[in-house]
Amino acid sequence: MTGKTHLAIGGVIGAAACLYYPFQANHAMIFLSVAGFSALSADLDGPSLLSGKIDKISKLLRELFLWGGIVLAAVLAYLYFDQGQFYRTYTVSAVVLLLLGFVTREGIFRNALVSVVGGVILYLGWTYQLNWLMGFGLFVGWVPWLDHRGMTHTIWALGLWGAIGWGLEKHLHIDGITVVAVAGYASHLLADTLTPQGVKWLYPIYKRSIKVRL
Repeated sequence: MTGKTHLAIGGVIGAAACLYYPFQANHAMIFLSVAGFSALSADLDGPSLLSGKIDKISKLLRELFLWGGIVLAAVLAYLYFDQGQFYRTYTVSAVVLLLLGFVTREGIFRNALVSVVGGVILYLGWTYQLNWLMGFGLFVGWVPWLDHRGMTHTIWALGLWGAIGWGLEKHLHIDGITVVAVAGYASHLLADTLTPQGVKWLYPIYKRSIKVRL
């Protein structure tokens, strides 16, 4: 399933929550936001609609490393052959930049940037002593390094996400956030179960993908 499809399903879940629970404008915004994000969050383990902007930044960083190394190496080569000057520190820097540009994949930069965001969230949770926010930060910082459709696409991750949603519900005192968060996340797993690749719901206990062919 595409990110837009998951987001659309999340939007429907959020709208249904707005109709089911006593309507308040600020509650409606929370329901729609939580449902939409929950429906997309399982795909933080790879390029997704959520991380699309970060992917662009990571690609830009990779290009900057590569061309920065090339330009620096060219300048150092000119200084060495024309003036006989050798700058050890800058030469090492040029080599490191070139290696980062040629060897490191863009995905690693994306993962690192997503993890930085998770680290900031974790720090805020620690600062304000909000367990649910710390859990959310750990989730965001950890999952980019997992295999796609691995641990994030399991019933265990769904339970963890529900715990985060429950913490947010208790913090905001808005009934229904836990249900919306679980429903949004579950909708992602159910939708992916309908694809040929399927979902490893019980990984790592049961490592085969579960598929439903329509």
